[in-house]
Amino acid sequence: MARIAQMLRLAREVRPIQFLDAAEILHHDSNHPVSHEKIREVIGSRSPVVWIGGSEPLHHPGIAHLVRAITGSGHFVFLETDGTLLRRRIHEFQPVPQLFLTVCLEPGAQRHSSKSLWAGALERAAEGIRAARLSGFLTCIHARVSPENELNAAGELIDLAHSLDVDGCVISSASRESNSAPPATQTLSQKTAKARKRIGSIWWESFSRLVEPALHGVPRLVPLTGASTVHLEREASADEVGIKVV
Repeated sequence: MARIAQMLRLAREVRPIQFLDAAEILHHDSNHPVSHEKIREVIGSRSPVVWIGGSEPLHHPGIAHLVRAITGSGHFVFLETDGTLLRRRIHEFQPVPQLFLTVCLEPGAQRHSSKSLWAGALERAAEGIRAARLSGFLTCIHARVSPENELNAAGELIDLAHSLDVDGCVISSASRESNSAPPATQTLSQKTAKARKRIGSIWWESFSRLVEPALHGVPRLVPLTGASTVHLEREASADEVGIKVV
């Protein structure tokens, strides 16, 4: 974490986090990329962190090659997945310090599907995280808060993160509709901020705020300067022995 904090501080006039949809760069049924030019653009980016998400990245045969290329160029990668294929494909990746295998879970999702389907998906995701940790990977849980979620549901996922001994937890609001009324947007922002307080880590709470604009496609420069970044680096250094969401 101290290394990420340092890179975020040193990044000037660039996006701190670059979002990449795997479908835009990889074929669904081939190891060959859609665009070598796009890969060169990502590798050459000055953004310290690359967040790979969008359509399920593990559905793409070439995802492990892409991740190796990006981490090998010095970037940190958060590879976001629903976790159901993680255990099956984990052997294709290398447990390097620049890679966080990130499982996305939506608080309250069980209310929109049968309990058996939710429980099955959650257990597969948990199995993937356990397998990743046993293989030496850094792991992270990403919880998305929507207007329909109860705040306690986000708390339950944070409790799950603690029980699985993950290395980090990111909380963001679900994508807002462009025509959403300001009160609704403000309410969602307040709910998301309250959920982040439950993480129990200043570093991951702050990092969550950096991640959200990238996930929503909003260009943003690094907002942390001076004392703020020094504080984050100290916070990260204090947790370096075990970068947990304690």
